[in-house]
Order: sequence, then structure tokens, then C-alpha cells
Amino acid sequence: MSLENKFKELEKKNEKALIGFITAGYPTAEETSKIADALTKGGVDILELGLPFSDPIADGITIQRASESSLNAGMNPDLYFNVAAGIKGVEKVCLTYYNLVLQRGLEQFVNDCESAEIKGLIVPDLPVEESKPLLKICKGYETNLIFLIAPTTTEKRMAKILDVASGFIYVVSLLGVTGAREKLSDTIRPLIGGIKEMELSRDKHVPLAVGFGISKREHVRTVCEVADGAIVGSAFIRIVEEGLGSEENMLREVETFAKSLKKETKIV
Repeated sequence: MSLENKFKELEKKNEKALIGFITAGYPTAEETSKIADALTKGGVDILELGLPFSDPIADGITIQRASESSLNAGMNPDLYFNVAAGIKGVEKVCLTYYNLVLQRGLEQFVNDCESAEIKGLIVPDLPVEESKPLLKICKGYETNLIFLIAPTTTEKRMAKILDVASGFIYVVSLLGVTGAREKLSDTIRPLIGGIKEMELSRDKHVPLAVGFGISKREHVRTVCEVADGAIVGSAFIRIVEEGLGSEENMLREVETFAKSLKKETKIV
């Protein structure tokens, strides 16, 4: 199922999307698949599977630690795509950095995504102005290149993103890096409102999913009042990190937490 159809399916069920992020290879490649299964059982609609990079500029300390551990354990693109291909029952998107895509070759990377049934690609350090070569290849493979819009994104750049966006738009809720926060940023509602207004003026709608700092049930509930989905990453990684001594308990905690978040995506 395409990402577009996944959002349409959820809309028919009066639900918003719960998107869960994990780092491939953390704590191990084998456990990555088990954690993905736990997230899927917990109700995650889209799995954002991180391909770790040595200089993850958009990630906070929790995901940085997971990435470093994964790389030290031998995670690489070949192993990543093997792991991703083995994860079933959930729509998948890849989050990584442009250096890794470039090193592998743009077409080869996107072809590998398609082979692993990855439907979308998020590259935080690739600005829309420099995205044409990768965008062209993604379109040829029917892979969504997913762009980020942040509170600092200018109207001019936002317009460029909307012109080429597909799958969903990753709305960055705050300034800074990823990581669980106690309180949601006050910028979310006006930012979402501005994007929707521009979408309306261009007669185009791309689902909006909000990430960075989403870590609690009330966060998900608030986000889903205005957006089409909520992205949760560091909070899941933290559960994995804290449960390294007992895989069974850790997987149960991941599933239980996902279930609690998924409940908040249902429109009453």
C-alpha cells in the first residue's frame, strides 16, 4: 500500500497516523525486527526505520547513542536493506543522510528501497533546492521523497516543497534536534495552519505528520487535532535503551506504549 493510500485508509476509519521511529541495528539487527513487530502489534501505522550515519545533525542525544551503537555493531546499508526487507505488516520509510545515499548511488539506493518495500525516503540534510536528481529517480520508482518543514522555513521554500511533496510532509515542531520533551512547542498550530493555507491556495493536499519532541499521549492527542499524524522516535528508543537487560520486558513495554499512543490518534 502506498503512503497516500495508508493515510486515506486511516481517514476512512476516523484515525490519524502513528509513525514510530527506530534505529536499524539497535541494539542488534535481529532485535530490530522484533522491536518493529512490537511496534506493529502496538498499532504503529508507518515505521520510520533509521539508517544510522556518523554525523546525524538532526538527531538528539538519545538517537545519537543508538546510531553510534548500531554503527559500532556493524550496521551498514547492505545489512540495513536486509533487515528492512524482513520487516512485514507495516508501511516503511527510510530516514538517513545524503552522504550515504550519494555513496551508494542515487538510483541504486532507491532501487534497494523498493526491493525492501520501503515506500518513502526522508533525507533531513537534503534541501529541496538540491533535490531534483534524487526526486526524479524516486518518482521513477514510485518512492516518496519526504521533505521537512520547520518553524524557520520561509514561505518561498515552503511553496517549493509543496510543489514536489508526496507521501507526507514531516513537520518539525520546534527548533533544535530530535528528543523527548515535556511540553509541546507553541509553534505547532500556527505552523500547521500556515501550511494548510498554502496547500489550499495551491489546491493540493499532502498529509502533515508532526515530529521532534512528541513523547507522551497528550502530545499525540494535541498533534492529531491539527495534523494528519504524529511521529514518535526518541521515546521508543529510550524504552529500548532502558530495557537492554531483558528483551521480553522491553518488547512488551514498546508494544504497550505504542498502544497507548495509538488510542490518541482516533478522532472522537
